[in-house]
Amino acid sequence: MSKLIASAVIRGAHKIISRAEEKFKEARDKFGENQVVEFPNTGYYLPIIYGMLGYKVEKIKDMEYVLEVCKRLLPPLVKEKHPLPYLAPALDAGMATLFAEELIEAIRYIEDPKFYVQGEEPTDSNIWLGAADDIILRKRGVEFVDGTAPGFAAVVGSAPDDATAHKIAIELLEKNLYVFMCSEFNGKRFSEQIKSAGLQLGWPTRLVSFGPDISAAVFALGFATRAAMSFGGIEAGDFRKILIYNKDRVFAFVLAMGFVNDEWYANAAGAINWGFPTIADTPIPEVLPTGICTYEHVVSNIPHSEIVQKAVEVRGLKVTVAKVPVPVSYGPAFEGERVRGEDIYLEAGGGKTNAVEFLRMKDMNEVEDGRVEVIGKELKDFPVGSRTPLAIFAEVAGRKMQEDFEPILERQIHHLLNYAQGVMHIGQRDIAWIRIAKQAIDKGFKFEHIGKILHAKLHQDFGNILDKIQVKIYTEQADVDKIMNEARAIYKKRDERLAGMTDEEVDTFYSCTLCQSFAPNHVCIVTPERPGLCGAYNWLDCRASYEINPTGPNQPVIKGEVLDPVYGQWKGVNEFVKKASRGAVEAYDAYGMLRSPMTSCGCFECIAAVLPMCNGFMAVDRDHKDMTPVGMKFSTLAGTVGGGNVTPGFVGHSKFYITSRKYLSAEGGILRMVWMPKRLKAEIMERLKKRAEELGVPDLPEKIADETVATTEEQVLEFIQKVNHPVLNLPPLF
Repeated sequence: MSKLIASAVIRGAHKIISRAEEKFKEARDKFGENQVVEFPNTGYYLPIIYGMLGYKVEKIKDMEYVLEVCKRLLPPLVKEKHPLPYLAPALDAGMATLFAEELIEAIRYIEDPKFYVQGEEPTDSNIWLGAADDIILRKRGVEFVDGTAPGFAAVVGSAPDDATAHKIAIELLEKNLYVFMCSEFNGKRFSEQIKSAGLQLGWPTRLVSFGPDISAAVFALGFATRAAMSFGGIEAGDFRKILIYNKDRVFAFVLAMGFVNDEWYANAAGAINWGFPTIADTPIPEVLPTGICTYEHVVSNIPHSEIVQKAVEVRGLKVTVAKVPVPVSYGPAFEGERVRGEDIYLEAGGGKTNAVEFLRMKDMNEVEDGRVEVIGKELKDFPVGSRTPLAIFAEVAGRKMQEDFEPILERQIHHLLNYAQGVMHIGQRDIAWIRIAKQAIDKGFKFEHIGKILHAKLHQDFGNILDKIQVKIYTEQADVDKIMNEARAIYKKRDERLAGMTDEEVDTFYSCTLCQSFAPNHVCIVTPERPGLCGAYNWLDCRASYEINPTGPNQPVIKGEVLDPVYGQWKGVNEFVKKASRGAVEAYDAYGMLRSPMTSCGCFECIAAVLPMCNGFMAVDRDHKDMTPVGMKFSTLAGTVGGGNVTPGFVGHSKFYITSRKYLSAEGGILRMVWMPKRLKAEIMERLKKRAEELGVPDLPEKIADETVATTEEQVLEFIQKVNHPVLNLPPLF
């Protein structure tokens, strides 16, 4: 390693650790040693410290031990007479730097609780998002799991001007990467530059402005550390596994833009521990030999026009970017973009006009591949700020196409249109809502391009089953009404078909091992009555996925001999699970959680848990931030249940599964549900009422407690006794 770099790393680490010690003493004197210290809504404490050391920083007094560890890791300053430093001491200094910066940022949360925005998006007055809470981690972590976000770029400093910053940000987004930003150079910050250039900041747009200072780099590395513990099931303190996991699975790199000072060097050395290299736009010394990182560790003096491509190459990231014939940028990174107020050129649906999207299978001779028709006015024919009825009607044909695949393909319209920069799509079916931005129109976007997007992407993503695709766009009220009526009749038939499917009537289930990239032992078994725990895949989705990609994550699983019809065990399923989990899991129950529940990744929408005093169950969704009657928040529960573990008494599942006939049916099912968050209950209320009526208990929803009446198990018990919940008449669970 270059003596110049090592010297700078160690100098920077000394400065930052001294600063952390000063902040610690000030905070202890001002707030007292028992002041609670935490990042918001996380079960991972200060995640880098917790992940690397297994040590929980819960109060100010706990920081003293961390500072002692920092000093032990810290090498002496490099002097002329000091031996040439090697990589290892510099990496230790980098790690100590990150520990110290986590302490600095944790103290900032105490000193100024409003310094960072709590949530996914900035406000008009504050762009700094700070530490991602566990809701964001799990919501966004799914994208790292399924590959729609292959990694992240940590951008430090600023570009020479706003236009260069905008170009680099768009290039990163077009490669589907998240962009994490902190620090400044010459009084400018990359996040402020791209905001000035018209880009929207926030987690939904993948442009995450963590903080104004270099210490905010810990929020990016803390996110990566939590991913290893949450999705990978790695224990806190097993630093070697966490670091290797990140090197192998989280494709991230640092873009150092501007003069690299000692503190930047120290943070870059810290990131190298995770296998994340640094690519700089200034002529600093390089560290080219491989070792910790996949390829080079530090590469410098890269022109701004080449810096993104060089970073992708150095990190070893393989990026597949679909080319779609539209005049705007296109990719998953643009899915979270919002088109608001003064930016709207045209709007359809959203309760203001009718908007519907509909896909039908046709005979081969009825479809002309690539044909796109706009029947009615084109976008350019509308004045700015217009509203219009809209129908998007796609007709597809293919030798392997089946009618059951229609709703799966139709659902793709939502995200495929959202991938276009300047197009916002919400809802589906006959409640679609589309906004198109003025900026998209300025670049030449037309209604015709909606058809071109669907033609290109459906061919690309579903080429195994589709041979021909044609799209018709209607903008006249009479035409839209006609398509709407036809579509609603088909929607009804589809819903009845799926609702009527049972596990007993099929001999094949499907696996989903998509999350094994993050949780190697986890295997979902998706049945007609039990969707994947992430809520994104049902049995028909998996069947279609297998047809499209026979070697992909969704494989057919022959049920075989029924071993336990009540708990849901089959010989073929157990054999598959044992093989797919590499022997880590030998069997599990599809319909229960007390014996051997299914494994859980970190992607679950909900967690169910037993409440022994109540003889019942509770369910909590990942959007609920408060304490639950089981004595843990969702984030803590998720750390216990996730990572591919089998945890009797707890199980991860989707929201939809709660109202399935097979929901924990071996142990009493929905009749044992005694608590769930009010918002979750409202979200599933229609289906919950229907299920309750099927069971002859139509008032069950009103008898399920929520956080407005109970937050402890004792309070839940008091409530269910008061309302005479049916669980009181069920046999004991234990």
